[in-house]
Amino acid sequence: MNKRVIRFFDVLFSFAGILILLPVLVIVAILIKMDSKGSVLYRQVRVGRNNKDFLLLKFRTMKSHADKTGLITIGDRDTRITGFGYYLRKSKLDELPQLFNVLAGSMSLVGPRPEVRKYVDLYTPEQMKVLTVRPGITDFASIEYKDENTLLGKAENPEVVYVQQILPHKIKLNMKFIEQPTLRNYFRVIFKTIYNLVN
Repeated sequence: MNKRVIRFFDVLFSFAGILILLPVLVIVAILIKMDSKGSVLYRQVRVGRNNKDFLLLKFRTMKSHADKTGLITIGDRDTRITGFGYYLRKSKLDELPQLFNVLAGSMSLVGPRPEVRKYVDLYTPEQMKVLTVRPGITDFASIEYKDENTLLGKAENPEVVYVQQILPHKIKLNMKFIEQPTLRNYFRVIFKTIYNLVN
């Protein structure tokens, strides 16, 4: 029952969000085109529910083809990030196109952040449980690691720190919602995310 109700709110909120934020989406798209060469949207293959790949949408914040040099963003001032992209990342506005992912059903507003296949291939059988639900735009791990890029920027070896420390802890935090996918937790995550964005 909870899954159907949560899906109802996903569709309701994503559709309303797209309509209300449409002027913002258009303005951001124009500013991206003015700031640097390349497409407005960044499409990346991520792993979703039932271990199936899907295309995650974001506003492009990096120079074209920057992901070819590495999948982890190192600090807020990663040299691959465009001038306007820095502010998009800071404000989390780069995540707004994922409302279309939510509306289409490949994502939920609340759920484990989807990873790229490279890191999913490192999951233990226990960690694979995060793939039994729709991935989300936000979750308890996203709130806990809101400054993840800054943290990785200070690491001597960001890849090792991410794989051995951050990723396992994020999956543990993911389990909090997976094991209790209640409406209360759903709205709790949404409200905490909004609170973090405005503070």
